[in-house]
Amino acid sequence: MTSNDIRVLVVDDHAVVREGIRSVLERQPGFTVVGEAADGLAAVKLATATTPDVVVLDVSMPGGSGLKAASELRQQVPEARVLILSMYDNAEYAIEAVRAGASGYLLKDSAATDLRTAITAVHGGETFFSPVVAEKLSAAKRGEVDRASRAGQLGSLSGRERDVLAGIARGLTNKEIGNELGISHRTVETHRESLMRKLRIHTVAGLTKFALETKVVTG
Repeated sequence: MTSNDIRVLVVDDHAVVREGIRSVLERQPGFTVVGEAADGLAAVKLATATTPDVVVLDVSMPGGSGLKAASELRQQVPEARVLILSMYDNAEYAIEAVRAGASGYLLKDSAATDLRTAITAVHGGETFFSPVVAEKLSAAKRGEVDRASRAGQLGSLSGRERDVLAGIARGLTNKEIGNELGISHRTVETHRESLMRKLRIHTVAGLTKFALETKVVTG
C-alpha cells in the first residue's frame, strides 16, 4: 500500500464475490482494499471507521438494498464515492442509483479491467456506467425529452383543436366531428389545419399516434 493508492471498501453479501473483487484490485498497483462488508448497515459503519475513497456496493443484499446504503453512505461519509455493482442492466436501477448518490453503475459480468477503470473514474470525480447501461440511460433520457416536447406541443392547442384531434384519432370525418361538436365541417377543417401547423404533423396516422402518446385518446 502506498499513500497514492485508491482506498476501496467492498460490500457484497457473497464472500466469494468480495474475495474476487479484492483479488482483481490487489494484483494491480494503485488499489488497496481497506475492508469488506456483507450488508449495507455494516458497510456504513465500516466506511465511517476506514474512510475509503470508493465503496464498491452490491445493489441487492439481504437486510436492506444497496441503494439505501448508498444514500446513507453519501450522508455519513460524503467524501467516499459509491460505485454500484449489479447484475441488472435496466435503466430504472441505474437512475435510482444515481438518485441515491452513486457515481457509477457496473454490471457484475464486466471484465476485471472495467472494474479498475470504473473505480479510478469515480475516484477522480467522473461517472462510469457499463456500456449497455449507459445506452439504456441515454434512450430513457431521449424518451423524457420526447415526452416533454409532446406535452409542450399539446399545450399549444386550444380546447377545440384538441377536440378535433380526438375526433381525427377516432377515425371520424370532418362532417362527423362537426356534428359531434355542434360546429360546421368548414370550422372543423380550419381547426384541423391549425393543429397540423402547430404540431407539424400532416397525416392522419401521425396525428393518431400523437393523440395516443399524449392520452388525448386511449387505445
